[in-house]
Amino acid sequence: MKRLLPLASLLLPATPLYAQEAPETVEVVLETTRGDIVIALETERAPITAGNFLRYVEEGRLDGTAFYRAMPIDWGEQHNGLIQGGTRWDPDRVLPGIVHEPTTQTGLSHVRGAVSMAMGDPGTANGDFTIMLGDQPGLDANPQADDPVWRNGYAVFGHVTQGMDVVAAIHAAPIDPDAGEGWMRGQMLAEPVVIVDARRVPEAS
Repeated sequence: MKRLLPLASLLLPATPLYAQEAPETVEVVLETTRGDIVIALETERAPITAGNFLRYVEEGRLDGTAFYRAMPIDWGEQHNGLIQGGTRWDPDRVLPGIVHEPTTQTGLSHVRGAVSMAMGDPGTANGDFTIMLGDQPGLDANPQADDPVWRNGYAVFGHVTQGMDVVAAIHAAPIDPDAGEGWMRGQMLAEPVVIVDARRVPEAS
């Protein structure tokens, strides 16, 4: 969003005073049977949601889970849509749901490579997540929506920094046309892609 600068600011020299530091992030790597996906978690802009995901990583709750869903979208550059993975409500892995930060609060959006929490009703986001193949701003919070799900939207909490080719390969994997319920029918991978290991990337010293 563009903002008009006060007239006085135009009289000041262009110095690093105007440069803003990049928001703090924490990197994690998802080692899958299709290759590695590196994600920068937005721990500063979305601390609740990113912290929730980081807890799943650090407690080993994502190790051995899988990407199991590939939702296609027929418009825009292909492949387009999203992939979904995580705990799938496994009672031995899942933690209590969180009330996520809406995108209207974080300033994040469902653009290509964005990582977002899957959920049902607001306050139920837990251990399942999605990765966008293309821009999908319709998943962002919409304060004017009547439905509380769309009013809160889905929670972007990170973005892929390496491995979008792996994301695309997962999305293009064969689908089981008979698997899935309701509108998710026909979006389930015939062979889920296992997340062998999820771990935090050590910070450079």
